[in-house]
Amino acid sequence: MLRTAGLREIYTRNDLIVLGLGVMIGAGIFSIAGRQAATTAGPGVILSFMIAGITSLLAAICYAEMVSTMPVSGSAYTYTYVIFGEVWAWIIGWSLILEMELAAAMVARVWSLYMTQMLTDLGFAVPELLSRPVGFDLFTLLILVTLTGIVAFNAKVGLRTLWVLVSAKMVGISAVILIGALHFNPANIAEIPVDPVNTAAQATAAEPLQSTVFGLLIGETHAFGWFGILAATPAIAFAYLGFDIVATAAEETKDAVRTVPQGMIRALATATVIYILVAVVMVGMVSYKEISLGAPLADAFRAVGETFMVHVINLTGMLGLTTVVYVLLVGQTRVLFSMARDGLLPTRLSRLSGPHRTPATATLFIGVVAILLAELVPVLLLEQLVVIGTLFAFMIVSAGVISMRRTMPDLPRGFRVPLSPLVPAMSIVATLWLMLNLKVVTWLYFVLWMAVGVLVYQLYGRRHSALAPTIGRHRRPTVPRRD
Repeated sequence: MLRTAGLREIYTRNDLIVLGLGVMIGAGIFSIAGRQAATTAGPGVILSFMIAGITSLLAAICYAEMVSTMPVSGSAYTYTYVIFGEVWAWIIGWSLILEMELAAAMVARVWSLYMTQMLTDLGFAVPELLSRPVGFDLFTLLILVTLTGIVAFNAKVGLRTLWVLVSAKMVGISAVILIGALHFNPANIAEIPVDPVNTAAQATAAEPLQSTVFGLLIGETHAFGWFGILAATPAIAFAYLGFDIVATAAEETKDAVRTVPQGMIRALATATVIYILVAVVMVGMVSYKEISLGAPLADAFRAVGETFMVHVINLTGMLGLTTVVYVLLVGQTRVLFSMARDGLLPTRLSRLSGPHRTPATATLFIGVVAILLAELVPVLLLEQLVVIGTLFAFMIVSAGVISMRRTMPDLPRGFRVPLSPLVPAMSIVATLWLMLNLKVVTWLYFVLWMAVGVLVYQLYGRRHSALAPTIGRHRRPTVPRRD
């Protein structure tokens, strides 16, 4: 693929682990287990976390082979370009833009709400202009402007800051697990509801767009029992999304062929263990029938008399959301940079600036777009669009492993997916299952976004592709390598 000056190498394997933990562990770690236990899976939510973790691990293994073969910026976009050609690469890149841009805006909005809650719990009155669920607020603007500036102009400072924030939030999470374990009651884990409850037969008929695709196909959905455990898995999988962003940093990583697969898989494994431990503490402290939906873990600590832990949870949640927004901006910048470098987007977005050779123009652009989305669009209602965009990329990457083994068998690989094509096929099936458990309206929005993307490609990308004059639209560019 066409290359201009490359990005500067700044990441080590441990940096990548921190990058992964930075994006995978946000404030959701304190709420998702409780909400899914109370409404869908009961104490079986622990199994839901395990299933979601295994599904994500299957995809991560496929990503690991890809990045060890093509250690350049762009992640799934780059892999798709090499394996399936420019049209599919554009589709995946467009999907990743949806995922990361919307996620950054959404998490920034949640950051604002957490900041308000923390200040309120400390006794401060927060003016409405600073934070609100919908409409303009200053806290959202503050976090996005600050982090966009760091990502755009000084990657080293951003990396050091990330280390500090991730370390601090890991201390907070450790305190939650240790103190919560002191109030663990085995009887709460043992009361797993066995019989499924039909929750949406009438709702599906009345509001088909709000039903899941799977629920619409079978005419009903269930909570609790094995139905509930499996139904909770797609929502929980949202917690693990983001490990793929580690792959976007390959071009900036030393010895990327080896260190990126190691860092990505270790970050995901660590995050999975942490999420499971927090889930065990959550459903072990109180009965799933008594879990509140507003602030599940904080209210659980209040119920057992550990009110100080509410402040620890608020602060840790703030730190977690900060690192999530930061890493999302980093990943989105690298995807946009790669697409612009190949001519599919305006090439000015691929310019590198300053002594640190950062894609400042691309970063500032996505920062502005994220601010507009967060301030003008009700992004908190669009969470599933983030999920479907990511899962679509997972499927294509898994399919790419199977295709590349057949079409490029002699290509050097620093990491090989074991038991291929079985493992990639399992990844495709598991990912498709998660996608079928998303709402029908989410699929419609996603199809609409893809249709807009195809139009943009036809009007701009196809005409400006840097590879078009030499390789044709459906031929594959040379596989990039960096020894």
